[in-house]
Amino acid sequence: MIPVTIFAGRDVAVLGLGMSGLATLRALKAGGANVLAWDDTEVAREEAADAGFLVEDLSNYDWSRFAALVLAPGIPMTHPIPHWSIAKAREAGIEVIGDIELFFRARAQAGAPGKVVAITGTNGKSTTTALTAHLLSAGGKRVALGGNIGKAVLDLEPFAADLTYVLELSSFQIDLSPSLKPDAAALLNITPDHLDRHGTIKNYARIKSRIFSNLGPDATAVIGVDDEPSRAIADNLKGSFAVKRITVGHEIKTGVWVERGVLHEMEDGKEVANTDLAGIRSLRGAHNWQNAAAAYALARSQGLSAATVAERLKSFAGLAHRMEQVARRGKVLFVNDSKATNADAAGKALASFNDIYWIIGGRPKEGGLAGLESFFTKIARAYLIGEAAEAFAQQLGDAVDHVHCGTLDRAVEAAAADAERSAAKEPVVLLSPACASYDQFDNFVKRGDAFRELVMRLDGAKSITPEEGRVA
Repeated sequence: MIPVTIFAGRDVAVLGLGMSGLATLRALKAGGANVLAWDDTEVAREEAADAGFLVEDLSNYDWSRFAALVLAPGIPMTHPIPHWSIAKAREAGIEVIGDIELFFRARAQAGAPGKVVAITGTNGKSTTTALTAHLLSAGGKRVALGGNIGKAVLDLEPFAADLTYVLELSSFQIDLSPSLKPDAAALLNITPDHLDRHGTIKNYARIKSRIFSNLGPDATAVIGVDDEPSRAIADNLKGSFAVKRITVGHEIKTGVWVERGVLHEMEDGKEVANTDLAGIRSLRGAHNWQNAAAAYALARSQGLSAATVAERLKSFAGLAHRMEQVARRGKVLFVNDSKATNADAAGKALASFNDIYWIIGGRPKEGGLAGLESFFTKIARAYLIGEAAEAFAQQLGDAVDHVHCGTLDRAVEAAAADAERSAAKEPVVLLSPACASYDQFDNFVKRGDAFRELVMRLDGAKSITPEEGRVA
C-alpha cells in the first residue's frame, strides 16, 4: 500500500467504494486523513463499514469541511448528468480528484522516485499494459502493475528508486488526474466509446490526450497514428520529450511500425532493429501488432535492448478474455474474447480468424455492429444473445446466416455443434460480443468465465495450455 499523507489531519470525502475506493480509504487513513466514505449501494457501504471506515450519508453533510472529494472513476462527472456529489463539491469550492491523482501527488511529495509508465487507448490498453510489464520484468526490472488492470494503484508497493509502475489508465481516471506525470506514456488509439460519459468524440479525445500534458524533458510519448483523432493529437504534441509514433502498415520516420507481422524500430528514418512476431499466438492479428509495437517502444524507452525485448515478446502468455484460446474439440478452436464490448474491438478478433461461428450480443453500444461489414464473409454463422439480439439480426440481415439463442449456454451448444460439422480446417467458435455484458452478467470477466466453463463441459473439449497459447 502507498500511504497518502497530503491530506493529513483534514477531512476528505471518498465516494464510490469498489476496489479503488477501498484502496483509497486505506491509503488516506494510513496517511492521517479523516476519511468519510459513501456509496450509492448498500452492499458497498456495509463492506466499508465492516472494514472499519466511517460511512456517512454525504448528501446531508457540511461540505465546507472537506479538503477534497475523491471520486471513483465509474461515477459520472458531466454526462449523462453529473452525480449529485459534483454539485455539492462545486458549491463548497473543493476539488474533485481520483485515486490516480493521489498517487501522483504522493509520488511528487516523495521526490518522484522510480519510474512510471502509463498506457491508455480505446482498445488494447490492457494487453499493452500487461505486455509492457512482462517485458520490463523479464528484462530484469522490478515492476508493479495496476491502475485499471489488476490492483488499484494505491494498493501497489510503496515508492522506491528501483521500482517501475506500469499503469493502465481509463479516460475516467485521466479526467480525475490533473497532476498525471509519467516518465513514459502511450496512447494506442481512439474510436467512439464511452460517449454516454464524455458527450462527444472530441471531448473523449481531449481527455485521452491529457496523458501527455505534463511529460518532462526526459520522458517519452508513444502514440498510435492509425486513426484520425490520435494522428491529430500526435501532430500537435509539443515539448522536449521524445515522441515515438506507432503504426501498422505504414512506414514512419521515428517510432515503431509493423508490416506483415515484422516489427521495425526506426530512428530519424533509419531502421535500428526489427523482429518477427510470426508464430506468437498471444500477439495474433494486426491489433496485437499495434499493442506489441507500443509495448516494444515503451520497454526500449526504459533502457531494455532491442534483442532483449524481441526475445521476451515470445514468452508473453496473453490475457484472459482477450482473444484467449481456451480449448480445442477435435479441429474446432474455442476463443474467449469477452472483453470485446464494442464493434471496433470485435472487429479485431474477426480479422484474426476465418470460418467463424460468432457468438454476439448483450447490452449494445451506439452503432451496434456498424463498421464490421467487411468481415461478414468470414462468418459461417452468428448466434445472437441478450438485449441486442433483435437489433443485431436486422443489421446482419441476409449477409450473415444467424440464429437467435437468447442465452450464452444455448449459443455455445449450437455453435459447437455447427462448427463440428464444418468442412473447414480449423473452424473457430468465437465469443466476441460487441456489447456490454450487463444485461446477463455483472461484467465481461464473468461472461468470459461462463463461456470457458460451458466449453469445458462439452464432450471431448481439451483446454489449451499457456505454452500452446503463446507460440505456434
